[in-house]
Amino acid sequence: MSGKHAVDCYESLDEQVALVTGATRGIGATIASDLTDLGATVYAGARDTDDITEPDQRAIRLDVTDESEIETAIDRIADEVGQLDILVNNAGVFYRSGPLHEMSTDEFDHTLEVNLRGPTLVTKHALPLLLKQDGARVVSLSSNLGQFSQGQMGGGYPPYRISKVGLGGLTAYLHAEYASEGLIASAVSPGWVRTDMGGSNANRSPKEGADTPVWLSRFKPGSVGGRLWRDRTLVEW
Repeated sequence: MSGKHAVDCYESLDEQVALVTGATRGIGATIASDLTDLGATVYAGARDTDDITEPDQRAIRLDVTDESEIETAIDRIADEVGQLDILVNNAGVFYRSGPLHEMSTDEFDHTLEVNLRGPTLVTKHALPLLLKQDGARVVSLSSNLGQFSQGQMGGGYPPYRISKVGLGGLTAYLHAEYASEGLIASAVSPGWVRTDMGGSNANRSPKEGADTPVWLSRFKPGSVGGRLWRDRTLVEW
């Protein structure tokens, strides 16, 4: 079922803790900033923490392709604040590759490593903290290029498309496995956004792209999970 769906959202995220991966620029930086403005304690993940310049955020070294860095980052959050209410899996890469028979295998491997393996492992290590909270949220950045049921999977970019289909599978799995423990897992298509990844011709600003991910991060316990959203509206995979 797609369409609008009524949900209850926190107006303030005071006393809640968020981790945003890929928070140095673009949508990730905007999500981190907006969650900070809502009152959350935000750990801003970056491969180089010098790239995090917001004084109200806690820069945290986090390369999602390095499991030891993931473990260290989660351990730091556990030691410093002892909780995690929101995980935003934002870090990603996008190669402008042609059809599958022309695809670079190295680009395919790297895309899956960052876009699918990374969120899976970050979520794996974050789950013990997330499941301690009532209604913790996992929000993963997907794309309309990964909507496999809509007959629009052609047109090149197979590494990116396939990685985002997999991210939808991760979201559905998390819902089926952990919703009974209160976890709310969501995927979101932010649209075509003017970032390093989206390019200068994109029709949305980072602020517009961040709107629905931030909204999903505000869901209260018992909200719908395991689905894909765009513009605060449920859409089909």
